[in-house]
Amino acid sequence: MTSFAPDSIVLNRKLPLWYQVSQSLRASILGRSPEDPLRLPTEEQLAEHYGVSVLTMRQALKELEDEGLISRHRRRGTFIEPGARRGAPVRLLGSVDAIVAQQSGMTTELLDHGRVPVPAGLAEYFPDLDEVVTYHRLRSDEKTGEPTNHAVNHIRPELAARIDPEDLVRWPMTKVLRDVVKAGISRITDTVEARLADPDTARLLQVPLLSPILHYTGVTYDAAGRVLDVAVIHYRGDRFSFTVTLDAT
Repeated sequence: MTSFAPDSIVLNRKLPLWYQVSQSLRASILGRSPEDPLRLPTEEQLAEHYGVSVLTMRQALKELEDEGLISRHRRRGTFIEPGARRGAPVRLLGSVDAIVAQQSGMTTELLDHGRVPVPAGLAEYFPDLDEVVTYHRLRSDEKTGEPTNHAVNHIRPELAARIDPEDLVRWPMTKVLRDVVKAGISRITDTVEARLADPDTARLLQVPLLSPILHYTGVTYDAAGRVLDVAVIHYRGDRFSFTVTLDAT
């Protein structure tokens, strides 16, 4: 039986080898074509392919098995689960409605909220304020219950006074600001960076420490150019891709 052929990578010796191998193999599995074989090469063949020890390869395979991406059968071999799939992409399509749609469709838990001093890294957005109100929410896949992203919104206090926290369990912050608070959203600026999960993020998203994550910052403005909200969201890197659509017209 022909085996599935994973991509090759150049390993970074500063990160755990088993983790890098598992991430590379995961990407190969999730990006495979429907006609590709489901059977993986043997542990020894994969170890040679990636240039690591069999022990390291075994640890990487266990990570994928725990995630349900592969199954291992004694004497038969290791197989890709046919239902293995990539999570929803993060898309920027140039409209507030698109952002609302992106933030919807998940189970949301409001972890906490309250007034805090303006974080030093966000002071440029709130030059007239000493405090903002923050809302911490954890979103999970509706079917599996698996955490997918952790969001922290930094809201002007006068707007937060008009927000019912229960609304944030049902709806995205963008929708609440636009349709409930009537804040008059004019534009939203999005920035996405690749980062490694710190201890708190790794715990919330249930991923290994130093896992790759997508660090998203969304800044919401009103018509006068005043910042209404700064959203900082950490997406699991193994469940989300990022797509930008540019209109050439």
